[in-house]
Amino acid sequence: MSLTVKHLNGDTTFLLTFSPTENPPHTPPGLQYQQPPGTFSILVDPWLSGPTTMWHPKFLLSKHTTPSCIPHLSHIPEPNVVLVSQDKSDHCHEATLRQLDPTSPITTILAEPTAAKKIRGWKFFNPDMVHSLRPFSERKPDSVIRFFIPPIVPGGTPGEATISFIPAKLDVAKVHNAIGVTYRPPSSSCMPSRPFSPISQISQPPCHQSQFYPAPQHLPMTPPESPIWQSSTLRTDGNTLSTASTPSSRQSNSNHNLSISSKSSVTSTSRIHSEKALSFVYSPHGVNYSLIRAYASTHLVSVAALPLTLLLHSFDRVENPWYLGGNVAAGLPGGIEIAQNLMAGCWISAHDEDKDNTGLSVMSVKTRKYTKEEVREMLRQELGSNVNVANLAPGAEMVLKA
Repeated sequence: MSLTVKHLNGDTTFLLTFSPTENPPHTPPGLQYQQPPGTFSILVDPWLSGPTTMWHPKFLLSKHTTPSCIPHLSHIPEPNVVLVSQDKSDHCHEATLRQLDPTSPITTILAEPTAAKKIRGWKFFNPDMVHSLRPFSERKPDSVIRFFIPPIVPGGTPGEATISFIPAKLDVAKVHNAIGVTYRPPSSSCMPSRPFSPISQISQPPCHQSQFYPAPQHLPMTPPESPIWQSSTLRTDGNTLSTASTPSSRQSNSNHNLSISSKSSVTSTSRIHSEKALSFVYSPHGVNYSLIRAYASTHLVSVAALPLTLLLHSFDRVENPWYLGGNVAAGLPGGIEIAQNLMAGCWISAHDEDKDNTGLSVMSVKTRKYTKEEVREMLRQELGSNVNVANLAPGAEMVLKA
């Protein structure tokens, strides 16, 4: 399986496509505008062109300095999910979001609560398309939004994508949060003996090897909980991550009691989940790792999504005076802690475009820029291994394989 990351603008608009195979299967004639079966795509914070403002153009007016690689969202396949991480217009850009089909049978918009309210206020989208992200809590399993991905073959095992929202507390600037995503692929062949599969709860037709292509539709949200092995132990460089007696059908994340060493790397694992998952964390402005820890030690472990496949996080650190919100982007100093603790395999720069910014707010901004070589070297020193580090230009893409 693989994760393809395509940068659509110079800032923080990404199209991320999970695929159950390294080379997506051939799509039959007549369905060329649909995604191959088993894939799951996410469009992040779309802003293609035009200015953005904060409060008033005289306070902050921003423009792209590099054209986006596409002029309109119709130039990409309809995504399964559009993620909007905050209500600021460089993340929640009305003109770009209105390029989506307001009655799409495929796309779901998941937005930070204030942004979701803002989007609903436009009265442009079908109300069923727009949903608020729920703050993650290890004590509330329903705080994780889950998408059921149909099997690729009749009788096969379905997949699952999960999305979790981790907001900062007491955030004056209201820009700091993280969004965690995991993807477990559906099977491409019949696997009737797989333990604890949710497919065992569903009446299935006999297994055949021919593929089927369901009609485009919203993928169901919040299906049954992910399957889990009865017990598990993950050993990391002298540290043990263990779960208390874990039920085969998870009732509450509070049953988990785990800790992650800040300088550990997985050397051997007994999988909790029946299949390895791909994962990424998107945090363009950064968030303290202490807020991510519970998500990592419960949910990411329970779905076998560690080490983290990808971190989308700024390289550059941006500071405002305290009365203007203080830290704007955590940059390398903040991202290194997340990458280190989650053992990230790849870190791609997000929200580091040298935009054309004007207004009163930019007069006091201080920016410390970091090159990808500096980020790579810091990761090498902290993790003792080479991490894939990239700064993608508009239109560039990277394929990360499991």
